Amino acid sequence: MNQDYIKADSWSIIEEGFDRERVKSSESLFSIGNGAMGQRANFEEQYSGETFQGSYIAGVYYPDKTRVGWWKNGYPEYFAKVLNAPNWIGINVVINQEPLDLNTCKKVENFRRELNMKEGWYKRSFVATLPSGLEVAVDVVRFLSLDLDETGAIQYNLQVLNGDAEVAMEPYLDGGIKNMDSNWDDKFWSITKIASEGNRAFVESHTMKTNFAVCTFMQAEIFVDGEKMEAAPKVEQTETLVAHAYSVKAAKNETITLIKFGGYTVDRNHPKEGLCTTANGVLDKASDLGFEALLQKQKEAWGHIWEMSDITIEGDVKAQQGIRFNIFQLNQTYLGKDSRLNIGPKGFTGEKYGGSTYWDTEAYCLPFYMATKNQQVAWNLLQYRYNHLPKAIENAEKLGFTNGAALYPMVTMNGEECHNEWEITFEEIHRNGAIAFAVYNYYRFTGDYSYIPKMGLEVLIGIARFWYQRVNFSQDKQQYVMLGVTGPNEYENNVNNNWYTNYLAKWCIEYAIEQIGKVAGEYADDYGRIMAKTKLTEAEIKDWTKVADNIYFPYSEKHQVFLQQDGFLDKDMIKVQDLDSSQRPINQKWSWDRILRSPYIKQADVLQGYYFFEDHFSKEDLERHFDFYEPFTVHESSLSPCVHSIQAAKLGRMEQAYTFYLRTSRLDLDDYNKEVEEGLHITSMAGTWMSIVEGFGGMRVLDDALSFEPQIPEQWNSFSFKVNFREQIVTMTASKEGTFFELTGNDALTIKVHGKSVELLPGKKTRA
Repeated sequence: MNQDYIKADSWSIIEEGFDRERVKSSESLFSIGNGAMGQRANFEEQYSGETFQGSYIAGVYYPDKTRVGWWKNGYPEYFAKVLNAPNWIGINVVINQEPLDLNTCKKVENFRRELNMKEGWYKRSFVATLPSGLEVAVDVVRFLSLDLDETGAIQYNLQVLNGDAEVAMEPYLDGGIKNMDSNWDDKFWSITKIASEGNRAFVESHTMKTNFAVCTFMQAEIFVDGEKMEAAPKVEQTETLVAHAYSVKAAKNETITLIKFGGYTVDRNHPKEGLCTTANGVLDKASDLGFEALLQKQKEAWGHIWEMSDITIEGDVKAQQGIRFNIFQLNQTYLGKDSRLNIGPKGFTGEKYGGSTYWDTEAYCLPFYMATKNQQVAWNLLQYRYNHLPKAIENAEKLGFTNGAALYPMVTMNGEECHNEWEITFEEIHRNGAIAFAVYNYYRFTGDYSYIPKMGLEVLIGIARFWYQRVNFSQDKQQYVMLGVTGPNEYENNVNNNWYTNYLAKWCIEYAIEQIGKVAGEYADDYGRIMAKTKLTEAEIKDWTKVADNIYFPYSEKHQVFLQQDGFLDKDMIKVQDLDSSQRPINQKWSWDRILRSPYIKQADVLQGYYFFEDHFSKEDLERHFDFYEPFTVHESSLSPCVHSIQAAKLGRMEQAYTFYLRTSRLDLDDYNKEVEEGLHITSMAGTWMSIVEGFGGMRVLDDALSFEPQIPEQWNSFSFKVNFREQIVTMTASKEGTFFELTGNDALTIKVHGKSVELLPGKKTRA
């Protein structure tokens, strides 16, 4: 971990001092996005040191052909890659014919970066001494507009501090970009047109295979001590790049300012033949506003987001910084405007995991978006899966399933499975259950049942059909078993009867049957449409019931716990605390064979089931299972600490809950896994939110009512959050003095606090 790298601050991420070894990590940590696009915090000017250039456009991807040593039937044809998009932020700076490059400077002093989360902008400043001895001061502000979400803006200020100089500023667009993670070193982009019009430039390109058309655009203006320079730029152009060169004779301490607007128009949103025209219109809007007015709108837009989603913590700056960083990055990645989009594990901060959708969305992200946005945002996430139901049925068919059985992909961009590790693609089928649980969770929280008859029931039927076909009857056990699976603990592959997967299968079937009955009784038209479409019969439902009623769960009488899978106790049961620290993390120190033979758990597996279905078990059940499994858990998944934090809080183990909270909230800021340079862990950040709201706040929906069991970590004086519960805003504040609630809405709301009913009245502060 690097705990002194990022300065503790409630509202900002701050780095002070230039360190070449940290450049790639900082590029991840200071990433910016607006839901439609995002970029790593690369320098605008040239940098010859180690860097990971990255700009990304939501929904634009490439189907990189699968690369495996041994092809197996059912393998996906490709692994989807979020594409490193053409670079619009670049500004070459040359002073007296000497390039500004922090990697070659004699000295870099007063280096500082700040990502202001409250207002949504990124700033960098430094004083550099060039090899010639010239000293320059640079101050740069950059943001991606929330209001004009196809646009980003840069204000680049430069002063020569120790003499007059000839300064060349060269803003450019570079279409010759490659992904770092290409399987075959394919060319992902093809440039079709490069154009320059006055102080504007355009690069039109399209992706290979998927044929997404994109216009990358820019506009630049130069100011000297605030006075606009009217000279036309010199245009420089290659097959992949267009640049506008401006030359300024700068007196000592004179401020040269370059204002650059740039971004992307995409044929996902506009007619393909008019992308340049559309880009001109976008630039007109940005120009009419100007940098400062656009920045002011940015501050206001982020103010609106924080008004609802902020969590305040008094008395613990690092904890406060951690949760705000997580909330900020989630909102930079996904704002819920477009049901065609979803949340990639790295968001716009890197290329790992392909930028695709995983089960993380349903299991971890949906609760955050349900509670901090309006319910339409959560609806859009569910609609995304409904729209992909035909592909889920195709995915199942490729593996031999029939009759409309649906297997949702582990990894996807368009509904097709595009993950090519057999133990994940074919075996980590529990993801199906997370999608069904999200349908249930949406109704439980919002009270809006309409999604189920309109879309959700078809999803539930497809998933139930899959589980029915995936089990087989064991003559030996006289029960239904599920063979050859991988649970959430990916350190166990190809196991039999993973308890979590079997329990999900049982629940999914029972929940589907329950909803079929409800829709039949209350939504006759929808029921008729769905039955005609799915051709579901009463006989088929009876067959499902036989499976759900008689599915096998491995259990240890000795330990009084459900076993993670058959044979779990056959392992050498050495607890994590007894492992030599030199062996950690095991995913970097051990062979895969050794990991598979060990009892070590990557993330919550049985305990993931206890998180989803907490109300199915007693607190004593949870405690027994937590005490059995957590000591074998190495927490080498970003998704692990949050679930354990919630459950430790449920058990009243606040110090342990707090430790897990710090780990999940500062996973990237403190670089626990020594991999932050690859990008941030976006989807696990929603788990951080849950660890406060569901963990320390104890928020649940029980008996159709909002319920809280607040507890405060010893390190905090107070904490506060808001949730949008059925279109009424509930604010909970827990302090050493007590717990208080405020209601913003039209009607009184009865909640439960530590099991007792409390009536909240609009506009009134209530102590519970």
